[in-house]
Amino acid sequence: MTLTFTESRSAMLNDLIPTLAPAVLLCAATAAFVNPGKRPKLAPKVIEASAMLAVIAALASAGLLMMQGAQTTLIFGQDGFSFSTRLDIVSVSMLVLVAFIGWIVIRYSVTYLDGETRQGAFLGWMAATLACVLLLVQAGNLVIFVFAWIATSLCLQRLLLFYTDRTSAIRAARKKFIVARLGDAALAGAAVLLFVDYGTLDIATILDTARGGIVPDNAMWVAGLLAIAAVLKSALFPTHGWLIEVMETPTPVSALLHAGVVNAGGFLLIRFADVMLMSPGILAVLVLVGGFSALFGGLAMLSQSAVKNSLAWSTIAQMGFMIMQCGLALFPLALLHIVAHSLYKAHAFLSAGMAVERVASLRRPGPIAVPNGGAVARAFILAIGIYTIIGITFGFDVKSSQSIALGGILIFGIAYLLAQGFADAAPRALTLRTALYSAAASVSYFALQTGAEWLTANTLPAAPPPGPLEWAMMALALFSFGLVAIAQSLFPLWSIHPAAAGLRVHMANGLYANAIFDRMIGNWSALNTKRS
Repeated sequence: MTLTFTESRSAMLNDLIPTLAPAVLLCAATAAFVNPGKRPKLAPKVIEASAMLAVIAALASAGLLMMQGAQTTLIFGQDGFSFSTRLDIVSVSMLVLVAFIGWIVIRYSVTYLDGETRQGAFLGWMAATLACVLLLVQAGNLVIFVFAWIATSLCLQRLLLFYTDRTSAIRAARKKFIVARLGDAALAGAAVLLFVDYGTLDIATILDTARGGIVPDNAMWVAGLLAIAAVLKSALFPTHGWLIEVMETPTPVSALLHAGVVNAGGFLLIRFADVMLMSPGILAVLVLVGGFSALFGGLAMLSQSAVKNSLAWSTIAQMGFMIMQCGLALFPLALLHIVAHSLYKAHAFLSAGMAVERVASLRRPGPIAVPNGGAVARAFILAIGIYTIIGITFGFDVKSSQSIALGGILIFGIAYLLAQGFADAAPRALTLRTALYSAAASVSYFALQTGAEWLTANTLPAAPPPGPLEWAMMALALFSFGLVAIAQSLFPLWSIHPAAAGLRVHMANGLYANAIFDRMIGNWSALNTKRS
C-alpha cells in the first residue's frame, strides 16, 4: 500500500514538472508588480532566479520525455474541460528553447533597464509573457491553447507600450493589437470547429483522429482559420508593419519576440500539422504567402540603414520562409528553423550595439570583388553540382520531393556566396574558402534534416507525395528564389542604373504596405496617434 502511494505521488510530481516553468515565472511577475518602479529591491533577482528554474523545469521535461515517451497529462478537470499538458518532441523543443532564451533576455534586461522609471513593471510583464508562451507550447487542451495564445499577445502589448511618449511605439502597439485580435478570432473559430468535428478538446486525440484519415466536413475551414491565425501572428506581408515599428521598444523586447512569440504562427501550424495536411489548397496558399514574404523581407532588409530595422526585416523574411516550409508540409524542418532562427536572432538583437561599435572601429575594406555574368553562371553550376553530389551521398531516393526542392532554394544562397569567390579580382584563398563553405552548408542541410525527421518521426507527419498543385508551387518557389539570387549576385553591375535607385527607395519603404495599413486604420498622423 505504501509503495503504491509513493509511486502515485511520484507520478503526480512528474506530471507537474512541465507546469513549473510557467508557474514560477507567473509568481515572479506578481512579485515584480508589487514594486513596479525604479530599482525594485528583490524583483530582479527573483525574476532571474525564476527564469533559471524554468530552464531546469524544461530540461527535466526533456528527461521525462526520454524516459516515459510522449504523453498528455491531466492536471485537473474532467470530460474534456480540463487543464492538461502535452509532452512530446515538439512541446519539449519549444519549452527548452523559450526557457533558455527567456533566461538570457531577463538577465540582459536586469542590467539594460537599470534605473528606468518603470523597471519593475517591465520585468514583471516580461516574466508574464514568457510564462504565457511556456503554457502555450505545452497546452494539451484547445481551451488552454487559445487562452495562452491570447494572453501572450496581451502581455506583449504592455511591453510594446513601455515608452508611452514614443509615437512610433504607440502606433506599433495599436497595429499589433488590431492584427492580434483578428488572429485570436481566427484561432478561436478554428478551435470551435475542431470541437464540433471531433467532439473533444484534447489536442492529442484530435491529431490522432486526423492522422487516421478521418476528414471532417469543416476541414478546409479549420485549416484556413489556422493559416490566417499563423500568418497574422508571424507578421507576414501585408500585416508586418507593427514588427518594424516595434524597434522603438527596449532592445530586450525585440529579442523576446523570438522566444516563441512572433514564431508562434509556425508553432501553431506544426502543432496541428495532421489537420493542415487535410487541406492541400490551404497549404498551397501558405507557400505563396510565405514565399513572397520571405523574398519581400529579404530585399527590404538589404535596403535598410539602421541595424535593428534590418534585423526586423530579416525576421519577416525568416518567418515567411518558415511558413513556406509548413506549406510544403516540411513540418520537422520548420521546427528546426524555429529553433535555429530564434537562437541566432535573439543573440543578434542583444549584441547589435556592440556589433555596430566593432564594425565602426575596423579599417575600411579594400576594393570589393564584383562577379560578372560568367562568374555567377559558374557559381550556380558548381553550387548545384555540390548539392547533387552530397544529396546522392545522403540518398535522394529516401528524401521527399519537397525537401529536395527546399534544399535547392537554400543552395541559391550558396551560389551567391560562391559568386564572390569566382569574381576575377577575388584571391584564390577566397575562392577555395567559399567552395568549402558551400560543401559544409550542403552537408549540414542534409544532416540536420535527417536528424529532425528522425526525432519527430512519431510526432509529426512526413511530407506526402506531391500532386500537381504541390509540383506547381515548388516550381514557382524555385524559379522565384533563383531569379532573386541571380539578380542579387549581379546587383553591383546594374545598381548604377537609375531604376535601381528607385527600386531601393521602394524596398526601403516596404512597398508602402505599412503606410497603406496606417491609412486603413486611421492612424496615419502623429496627432491622430496621440488622440488615440
